[in-house]
Amino acid sequence: MGEGKTTRITRKGQVTIPKEFRAEFGLREGDEVRWENAEDGIRIRKATQSADRGMLVDEDVPEDKREEMAEEMETEIREKRESEWQP
Repeated sequence: MGEGKTTRITRKGQVTIPKEFRAEFGLREGDEVRWENAEDGIRIRKATQSADRGMLVDEDVPEDKREEMAEEMETEIREKRESEWQP
């Protein structure tokens, strides 16, 4: 396993994933992570893949449907960010 990193939790409960981990695990803006209980603490797992590479869905979902779902999710995320963004 790699070396651990420390970050702070903001007043809003937000944390920054260190750049090295984002690069190593291919985490990009819009990706989701899953927080899980583990015997020794908290485990964080990548829950979705970056928008242009699909997302975790049932194995029987056809590739074209996966692409459609990924595009819809990307659009929703973009619209939400644009509507919530304040200078």
